[in-house]
Amino acid sequence: MNNIGLKDFWRQTYKTGSPVPLVISIQVCLFVLIYFLDLLFELKIVPQSFLEPTVRLLSLPSNFSSFIAQPWSLVTSNFVYVKLWTILFDSLWLYWVGQIFFTFLNTRQFLFVYIASWLLGSVLYMGFGSLIPMPSNLQLMGGSLPLAAVLAAIVTLVPKYELRLLLLGNIKLKLVAIVYFGLEFLALTMTNRPAAISYFAVVLFGMGFTYALKSGMDWSTIFQKKQQKPAKMKVVVGNNIPTNRKHRYDLPNQDEIDAILDKISISGYDSLTNHEKETLFRASNSGDKVDG
Repeated sequence: MNNIGLKDFWRQTYKTGSPVPLVISIQVCLFVLIYFLDLLFELKIVPQSFLEPTVRLLSLPSNFSSFIAQPWSLVTSNFVYVKLWTILFDSLWLYWVGQIFFTFLNTRQFLFVYIASWLLGSVLYMGFGSLIPMPSNLQLMGGSLPLAAVLAAIVTLVPKYELRLLLLGNIKLKLVAIVYFGLEFLALTMTNRPAAISYFAVVLFGMGFTYALKSGMDWSTIFQKKQQKPAKMKVVVGNNIPTNRKHRYDLPNQDEIDAILDKISISGYDSLTNHEKETLFRASNSGDKVDG
C-alpha cells in the first residue's frame, strides 16, 4: 500500500513534465545537507563547522578572478539557501508562478527563461561586482533571479490575471509582482548592489521575452531541434494539457484566441462557452496560417 502511494506521489510530482518540483527538491535537499554538516559540528562529531566553507564554496563570487577557482558555483549558487524563511518563500513562489506559467506557455519556454536569466544574472553580477568596490566575501546565492524573470514574463503575457489571496480577495498578479519586485530590489540595493543591478536586468529580460513572443519571435526555439517542417504551436489550456496547432511561432496571436486566453486567466477554463471551447479546439488543431 505504501509502495503504491509512493509511486503515485512520484508520478504526480516528478512525471508531470514540469521542472519546478525538481528545482525545489534540489534546493531543499541542499539546504538540509548544509545544515546536517553544521549539526555534526554542534554535536561535536567533527572538530569544525562546515557551514560557512560549504556555502562559500557553492555560492557565486562577486568577481571573475574568484570565480575561476570555483566555476561550478555558476550552477550550484542557484540552489544554495541558508535561511529557512527565504527557501520556503522562494519555493512557494516558484510553485505558484510555475503553475500560472504552464497554463499559457510550455516547458521549453519556461526552461529558456529560467536558465537564460540565471546565466545572464550571474555574468552581470560578476561583471558589476568587479567594477563596484564591495566586500571581498560578497556572494550570490538562491534562485531569486530566475524566479523574477519567470514572474516578469508571465505578468507581461497576462497582466489581467488575478490571484485569490486570503483576507484580501482577488488581486491582479501584476500588482503583486510590482510589490514583490520593489521589495526584493530595495533589499538587494541595501545589501548587495551588484545583485540588485542583475535583478533589475533579469526582470527586463523576462518582459523582453514575452514582448518578443507576442511579436512572433520565440527565443526559446534555440532549445528546439531543427525541423524541416514548420513547428506546431502548442496552446496549453488548464492542467497543462497541450493541443497542437501548426504555426511558425509558439504563441497564439489571433485576437479571438487572445481574448479566450484572457478569459481563462480571469475566470478559468470552465467559464468558457461551448462556442469558445470549440473555437479554441479548432484553432489548436487547425493547419491554417495565422498572421503574427
